[in-house]
Amino acid sequence: MKNRLMCCLGLLGMGLGLAIPANLAFAEPEGSEHRDSFAELSAEWWQWAVSIPSPLDPLVTEGNNCMVGQHGDVWFLSGIFAGGPEPVARTCSVPEGVPLFFPLINNVNINTPNVCEQKSNDLSVRELRAQVAPVMDTATNLSVEVDGKPFEHFRRVRSKVFYVAIPEDNIFNAFCGGAGSVPPGIYSPAIDDGFYALLQGLRAGTHTLHFHAENMNSTQDVTFTLHVVRVARSVRHPSEH
Repeated sequence: MKNRLMCCLGLLGMGLGLAIPANLAFAEPEGSEHRDSFAELSAEWWQWAVSIPSPLDPLVTEGNNCMVGQHGDVWFLSGIFAGGPEPVARTCSVPEGVPLFFPLINNVNINTPNVCEQKSNDLSVRELRAQVAPVMDTATNLSVEVDGKPFEHFRRVRSKVFYVAIPEDNIFNAFCGGAGSVPPGIYSPAIDDGFYALLQGLRAGTHTLHFHAENMNSTQDVTFTLHVVRVARSVRHPSEH
């Protein structure tokens, strides 16, 4: 039986139209070094997403929870866990100049022996990837608009192998039989397969982000109102040199 802790998430697809302002440029070129960074970021995205308890997790809550768990130089955006047929509207405050990393649509697969109907034996990385790939092969109707302008650049990313730290009140319980179905702990290996993009930090002000994505398991139609907040920049006094 396939591992049931294989969850699909339809999220964001971004690309670059010639009329897009410079501050909306696609952040990374196509070199292998940058592909590696996307593979690392996609792993970190899931580590962020599944580590947050359900009452605060932006994947399953309706409020302005996008800032929960954010740290570092890149912020993550999310859609709706497992997707849904109805359009969703969200509001999010983000710092000015901070890159935003997100998937159009993605799929995580986690080795969970004796949990969520996985057989007792461990699943290898190769087996985890083989289960996910056919789902991601069906991705279609990927589109996004930023401030009413189309964004079209994105790439398929197979993540680095990673682990996840799952809390007691986690987002998988609802899909695996209810509270306590997925015990808290460290689970490994985990992998992700999806379509990702990185948006350069937006200028201060209000921006609109709309995206639509589908695959065999998920449909997403989400509109973000992004309030980009100006932040103070540290200035070194001459006496500090």
